Parts: sequence; C-alpha cells; structure tokens
Amino acid sequence: MLPKRPSTWVDRLLDRPLDRFLDRILDLLRLPAGDLLRNLVYRRLWTSILISSLGGQITLLALPLTAAVLLHASPTQMGVLTAMELVPFVLFSLPAGVWLDRVRKLPVYIVGELTLAVAVGSVPIAHWLGWLGMPWLYFVGFLLGTVYTIAGSASQIVLTQVVSRDRLVEAHAKNALASSGAEVAGPGVAGALIKLVGAPLALAVDALLLMASAVILRGVRVTETLHRLDGADFWRDLKAGIAFVRGKRMLVALACAVGGWQMFNQAAQVVQILFATRVLGLSAQSVGLSYIALGAGTVLASALGHRVSARLGPGPCLVSGFALCGIGWTALCVAPANALGVAAFAFALFMFGVGAVFIFINFLSLRQAVTPGPLLGRMTSTMRWLILIPAGPGALIGGWLGEHVSLRAALAFAGLGAMLLAVLAWQVAAIRTVKTLPRVEDETAGLGAEAMPGPVAASPAGQPGGANLQPANGN
Repeated sequence: MLPKRPSTWVDRLLDRPLDRFLDRILDLLRLPAGDLLRNLVYRRLWTSILISSLGGQITLLALPLTAAVLLHASPTQMGVLTAMELVPFVLFSLPAGVWLDRVRKLPVYIVGELTLAVAVGSVPIAHWLGWLGMPWLYFVGFLLGTVYTIAGSASQIVLTQVVSRDRLVEAHAKNALASSGAEVAGPGVAGALIKLVGAPLALAVDALLLMASAVILRGVRVTETLHRLDGADFWRDLKAGIAFVRGKRMLVALACAVGGWQMFNQAAQVVQILFATRVLGLSAQSVGLSYIALGAGTVLASALGHRVSARLGPGPCLVSGFALCGIGWTALCVAPANALGVAAFAFALFMFGVGAVFIFINFLSLRQAVTPGPLLGRMTSTMRWLILIPAGPGALIGGWLGEHVSLRAALAFAGLGAMLLAVLAWQVAAIRTVKTLPRVEDETAGLGAEAMPGPVAASPAGQPGGANLQPANGN
C-alpha cells in the first residue's frame, strides 16, 4: 500500500476533485482496466505533464517571438539565445547526475517547475519596468536550461519510480501524447494570447500553468528510501557513471546518433521562426496556428508510436525519426514565399512532430532499460550531456548560416544533415538490430553509487490496472 497522509487543503481543493473528474473521463473513453492511466499515481504525473506542456507551448512561441519581433534580434542573437539554454547541460549535467543519485527526485522536480514559473514570469515584469532586452532573455534562457538539466533529469527518474521497466515505451508514448495534446491546443492559445496581450505578457500564463503543475505533482506519492553506502566519493561516483555509459556499446551509439540529430535540430530551430516571419511573411498569430501541425504530428506519433516501435523494433523506429525530421526541414528550405510555402512550413512542423516522438520514446526507453537502479541518475545526466554537446554548436552554426548566407541555407544544413544521419545510423548494428527492449545485466551492481533507492510500495488497493510499481530506479 502507498503510505496514507493527512488530508490537506491541496487534496480538498484540487487533487480529489481532479481525480474524480479524470475517473469519469476515463470511463467515458472506455479505457481497459490495465491501462496506465487507470493508476492514480501515474495519472497525476501525466496530468502534470499535460498542464506543464501546455504552458511550454506558450514559451516555445512567446520567448523567440519576443526576441525576433519585439527586440528585433538578429539570427546570430537568436543562435546565442538558443545556445544559452544549452550551456547549462554542458556545465551541470555530470555533477547533477551524481547529486540526483543521492537525493529524492520528486522534490527536485517540483522545485524545478516553480523555478521555471519564476523565470518565464520575469519577462513580462521586466517588459513592464522597461528593463527587457536581449541580455535579460539570455539570463532567462540560461536559467531555463539549468532547470531542464537538473529537474528535467529528476522528472525522467520519477517516471521509472512509478512505471515498471517493461512498460517504459508505453509510458513514454503516453507522456508524449500528453505533450502532443498540448501542442494541438497550445499554439492556437499562444497565438491568440500573443495577439491579445503581446508575447511578453503571454508568458505570465505559462507561469501560472507551471505553478498548477507543481501543485498536482505534490499529489504524486512515491516512496524512495536512500540507503547510504560507506566510503562514498563524488569523483569516483562521477567516473563510475561515465564508465558505465562508455562500456555499453548501445548507449555510446545512441549518444552519437541522437547528439548528431540535436545539432541539426538546433540549427533548424534557430531560424525556423525567422524564416516564417521574414521570408514567408507570417504574423505571430499565423505562426501560432501553423504550430497546430506540430501537435497533430506528435498526437499521431504518440498514438501509434508504441505499436510502430513494437513492429519495427526500438532501434529502427528511432532511425526513422531522423529521416522524417530531415525530410521536413529539406522541404521547408526550398519552399516558395507564397501559400505553398506556408503549407511547407506546416508540413515541416508535422514531420518534426512525428520524427521527434519516434526518436525520444525509443531513446529514453532503451537507455533506461539497460541501466541498474543505482546508476540511473548518472546515466541520465551523462547521456543528456553527451547528446547536447553538439546542440550548442548546431545553434551557432544555424544562426551564422542564417545571417551570413541565408535562412534557407541553415534549413538545408539541418535537413540534409538529418537524412545523412539516418543513413549512417542504419549502418550501426548496435542500433539497427535492437528489435526489443534489452534487460539490465546486473540490477544490484553498486558501481560506485552512494545511495541505492529503496522499494516503492505496491499499487493502492482498489485501483484498477495498477502500473506495476517497481523499485525506484530513475531515468
């Protein structure tokens, strides 16, 4: 049984009414008894992801539009803004992994959501006070990246404390469905908000949604007992995490492949909105409406991703994601500045939505599936560090090409590079031949860890279709 706790104002005001409402929705949808959403703990986590993702869609549009339209940022400045969000991954990922293996993850996740709310909420305040400029946005971007580095890793670990390893692909697909649902509604909402109150003030709505997400996360109940080991040493534990990743051929291959994709992805993201507004002539609201295609792509991929992965295998499904993204960016780079170009912009967003979901539901599941519990924090941070090292240069390359050559050149670099990456990744047997999720070779290996997470209690009685709660592991 999950531990009971005294009723609080949060339970009375939000958690219990929300749970009853969601139970009714699930009954109407006729979800089977074994569906993950039937489990109360996972459902609250999923709901938090949905709300946070809706706010994230506002930031996805409002922050770069604030820079591009309000502050008239150059392509190079847009590249620097993107790079500022990536720098913390390089600086903090590895030490954060060691630290996360020593602390409880859920509180870190909650504090991260609140910190994001403060960061995005500072933009409209700075605009109102007349302080807003690119340096302020650079600082906000760096703070966002820091939270994504630390609390983002914690959030992935919390998922594996709630869902058993054999259902990780399913859980990641459902999480992607929550995000994609937000991506369908979010761009339209964001576009309307930006038109109504302007891009900076729209970020205040994201701040409120992030605070709501944090409140819901407070109702996610997991038990994580940390057993301290004698002789713990920070540097030894850090090296143990790196050594584990280096010793797994599949993890090394995944890091190289997804790292390459991140480079091309960031190059495209830097110029994508500039291309839409300055070449295609779209308004901020039209850009927001176009992003509905991104949501449609992620919804489709999230709904079908688990089955596609089961049919093709996690490795081939991941490689197909590279190719789909590349096709979309390549189509956009040759799009004319007319209605056909607007359709190409929506098509590129749709292809990116499908491709990115195919990449990450398999990438996250594969790396979690082979990692012992004591090392999940360090593995997660090491892998995130490795795949995002190329992302910063990718953003700078995209910005430089966009400013000194053309915006189309930056998109061509991203599109052709991603398709070439798909061809190269298919040649790697450690990726191509993975048809099912592998298993942990030695779950009990300490490998330098200071703290081994303790067991999580079983699914609460009366909860249909419990998610087979497993010992706390982490992503």
